[in-house]
Amino acid sequence: MTTQAQSVTAKNRIHWLDNLRMVIIALVVLYHVGGVYETTGMWAFFWIVDDPDTWMASGIIGIMFDTFVMPTIFLISGYLAAASIKGKTAWNFIKGKAKRLLLPWVLALVTLIPLYKVIFLYSRGLPQENWTTYFHITNPNSQNWLWFLPLLFVFNLIYLGIDRLGIKLEKVNLVWGLIVGFLLSVGFSYLMGNIAGFRSWTLTPVLDFENERLLAHFLFYLFGAAAFKQDIFARLPEKKTLYNIANGLSWLPVTGHIFVRLWPFFVPGFEVTPLYRILWFTSFHLSSIVLAYVMVESFRFYLNKSGKLWELLNRNSYGVYILHVVLIGIFGTLLLGVGLPGWAKYLILFILTFIGSNLLVSLYRQGKSLLSIKERKQLNN
Repeated sequence: MTTQAQSVTAKNRIHWLDNLRMVIIALVVLYHVGGVYETTGMWAFFWIVDDPDTWMASGIIGIMFDTFVMPTIFLISGYLAAASIKGKTAWNFIKGKAKRLLLPWVLALVTLIPLYKVIFLYSRGLPQENWTTYFHITNPNSQNWLWFLPLLFVFNLIYLGIDRLGIKLEKVNLVWGLIVGFLLSVGFSYLMGNIAGFRSWTLTPVLDFENERLLAHFLFYLFGAAAFKQDIFARLPEKKTLYNIANGLSWLPVTGHIFVRLWPFFVPGFEVTPLYRILWFTSFHLSSIVLAYVMVESFRFYLNKSGKLWELLNRNSYGVYILHVVLIGIFGTLLLGVGLPGWAKYLILFILTFIGSNLLVSLYRQGKSLLSIKERKQLNN
């Protein structure tokens, strides 16, 4: 066993963590591409493009991704927040997170959200509307995919309070924390499902979040922070026994959740019962924990590597997240009239969106770098 003493700095990156974040964002892109070709029609009324050439498997793939993609992102975010808060004043931490999260969010709200509606209407052959309806405050879809940014900022503020109060996350037993967190998440989801409506969202001008998953997302964030505090990623486990068991059995809760999600479409007159909600949330949260664990350990064991392509994709991943939905709209609209089956369009749209987003982000980064060099030369002169 090789000890891997690691810290999150520019000179000593945790390569597997960077790689995991990039791949998870790629899966977010794939998940959103699936919304263009899903067969149930549940995305049709709000998603940027609705292609009549559908592919049933895209919906099933989306259900699987839905269980672990955002929990894993929140876990990574909590780990990085705990790393970045060390040695900083509260104000410097807040300023850094505001610059990282809120500034891109505001810029995207006034540019990408209006463009989203332009593409939404155009792709459906509908006339454009009054310009005042193109902004998120007047848009019934609110912030759409950008909801993650302000919610993560709030989580960072809460963590700042936890840190300043001296609450010792390094003393938390992570095994018991997972068990209690799972039970709390299921109970909270069931309670919110009854109060706010099954699978419901709170949409406001500032914060959007899915009511039933709010606590689970925050607990994953806290688990990531505790993982940093306890330095549990400092060395690889001596044995892969737990990883192999989780890897071999992960299909059970995931298959169960897929079955629960699809069951109403095959039962005429289906009604949501308390038992159905319990099965939904139990299978969902269990899948989230198991798959997030499998993803983390898989990257630790097998993808703790670096290289020019990895580094490029990792640097671009945050920008790809912000831009990708608009590119899905542009390329998805162009593919509407192409005589290909849904599965082929699904793959083509993902490739075009992922490559196109990375190219745009790379061009932006190069332009910014050239501008910075020019400004330094002017100051030196």
